[in-house]
Amino acid sequence: MSKFAAKSILAAALLFASAAALAADGIDLVRQRIAQVQVLRGGFEQEKQVAGFRNPLRSQGKFLLARDKGVVWTTLKPFPSELVITRERILSRDGAGNGRVEADASQQPALRQVNAMMFALMGGDVSALASRFDIDAQALPGDAWSLTLKPKSAGLAKAFTRIDLQGDKYVREVDIVEGGGDRTVLKFVDLSEAPAQLTADEAQRFD
Repeated sequence: MSKFAAKSILAAALLFASAAALAADGIDLVRQRIAQVQVLRGGFEQEKQVAGFRNPLRSQGKFLLARDKGVVWTTLKPFPSELVITRERILSRDGAGNGRVEADASQQPALRQVNAMMFALMGGDVSALASRFDIDAQALPGDAWSLTLKPKSAGLAKAFTRIDLQGDKYVREVDIVEGGGDRTVLKFVDLSEAPAQLTADEAQRFD
């Protein structure tokens, strides 16, 4: 599984898991600020600072997240591409729409576990997250909040030093600091729950 795919899974999980994570930490006030939605659409702006390089790598695009389906990450800039993550597989599509299976749960049992964790989080099961991260949450003025996750295990800490989230009704920003010193900041914009159900075209993109 590529690092991008792993980060996409993590970001998707965090989008819906934050309320559940906060509940596990006992902060009901912050938990109540997070919207519980079936479908969420929006745009993303990603900036990755690679250790040893002066200029960050930037990309922009849009995403579609559905609780019962998975997530579709569509990169528009600098190069068109798409990543579809479901319970069973990770599928990539190039700018021309040609698809390729990057990972299949039937062949890679670890993928099934990772994706199962994502969907468990989206469904409100916080045991996987709470067992892997120490959680620090703060309620901020207005409807804002912040959340910091720090890995408990040395193995996970090699991949991620910490993960910081900020938001209000939705997660607005995810800051991922990797064990090797790289840093990725994801900002989510133009978020919308409408329509509440997937359109026929949207549902087809998960096939």
